[in-house]
Amino acid sequence: MRRPNPLPPSPLGGFSRRRMLKLGLGVAAIAGLGSQWAPISAFAKELDDFVRGPAVPDIAPTRLSEHVWMIWSKDGFPTPENQGMMSNITFVVTREGVVMLDPGGSVQIGEMALRMIRTVTDKPVVAIFNTHYHGDHWLANHAFEDAFGKDLPIHAHPVTKKEIEGVQGSMWHSMMERWTNQATAGTRIVAPNRETNHGDVFSFGDVTLRIHHYGLAHTPGDICIEVVEDQLTHVGDVAMDRRIANMDDGSYVGTFHFYAELEKNAPSRIWVPGHGHASAEVLKWNRELFEGIYENSVRAVEDGADMASARERVLADPRVASRAADTAGFESNIGKYVSLAYLEAEREAF
Repeated sequence: MRRPNPLPPSPLGGFSRRRMLKLGLGVAAIAGLGSQWAPISAFAKELDDFVRGPAVPDIAPTRLSEHVWMIWSKDGFPTPENQGMMSNITFVVTREGVVMLDPGGSVQIGEMALRMIRTVTDKPVVAIFNTHYHGDHWLANHAFEDAFGKDLPIHAHPVTKKEIEGVQGSMWHSMMERWTNQATAGTRIVAPNRETNHGDVFSFGDVTLRIHHYGLAHTPGDICIEVVEDQLTHVGDVAMDRRIANMDDGSYVGTFHFYAELEKNAPSRIWVPGHGHASAEVLKWNRELFEGIYENSVRAVEDGADMASARERVLADPRVASRAADTAGFESNIGKYVSLAYLEAEREAF
């Protein structure tokens, strides 16, 4: 997804208005109760509920294959109106239980996903896979830990696990609250507790999941999860449908390599993106768009042309022009994606 620029730091540091209100009410409550400590914990819980963002409206899941279901998100960017519901939630119903492939971007979204899973099956969630460290895909870990306990396996690539435990986790937690005007408030950072690497295989009775990682693409730690029996692969944000995958942390060259390896090693009739609709054409659609952006940037660098010239060439390329009208955020983002491609082309040239 596109990562908007964070808002400037608040003069209150890390405190939001709701947190300051909670702190003030809490202090007042303690002062008023004096030595009557027993009611304080109950009052604190009421305060937690008070500062918590609202419930997310239900979105009925769609069946993609024999074992795989998706709760589709119509939006690609976080807003107060969508409450951060901006990425797809995919789950696999197996003989041993439900496996989540990116549970969503807040505790409220995760709770909605749990309600929707219950319309399909009463089996417990037995594992989660986080495809990368962008928070719209993993902040809902919180809801599943609450429901199934701290021992619930949450798998991610080592890079993703480390980043969620560190700077990226804190940054995304804060940014999602700001972008949604506190709609995600109450969400707690729950980092992955298991590492998974390329080639790992997980058996859940009647369903086999295989992990694919081919280096830097959307981020350095992307994993794609192949549902072997269904000939379906969940690609996270390595590829998107009718959106341009955020390349701030990624690489065009790396993405082309990732696509080639996926098609060779995870033959699938359905590619499931983190944003947009699942289909057989997701990788093809993304590859052609990215080729239109990157190849024209390479030629501009080779010709000694500047970035503005590269942008003109990109916009004139049929592979890009034909996708402009139905690609979310195209007008506001194409300049940035060309500049990233141009800078990568310069690096590759030396």
